[in-house]
Amino acid sequence: MTRTDTAARVIAAPAERVYAALVDPDALVAWLPPEGMSGRFERFDARPGGSYRLVLTYDDAADAPGKTTDGSDVVETRFVELVPGVRVVTATDFVSDDPAFAGTMTMTWALTPVDGGTRVDIRADDVPGGISAADHAAGMGSSLANLAAHLER
Repeated sequence: MTRTDTAARVIAAPAERVYAALVDPDALVAWLPPEGMSGRFERFDARPGGSYRLVLTYDDAADAPGKTTDGSDVVETRFVELVPGVRVVTATDFVSDDPAFAGTMTMTWALTPVDGGTRVDIRADDVPGGISAADHAAGMGSSLANLAAHLER
């Protein structure tokens, strides 16, 4: 069974700045990891067909066991579509031996100019069953709050 999760937030920044933060590795590693995690890229190539490998490390592994190791999640992500100022679409696979995390999750980040900034809508399609809806909603909300803090300073 497939699942789709969504989240949205208005960011007080123009769409071009938001888009830049979605495709720049230094910006991404600063805001993408949700609260309680930090990240580092092992590789990064932002172009259609390009990819990245991101290692997310839990601040406290006892609180949230990782998908890849006890304290980390590793994701292999491919850039499917990049439309400057409008949309970023990625296909993500979790590196895990647990079949509950198998499958490719498609993430669409859509940017819409609105009064006061840009509405950022995240749509995650084919979310692996091992990711709880509540945890995923909290993680996406946390990443959006981090993005807002990163761009609104």
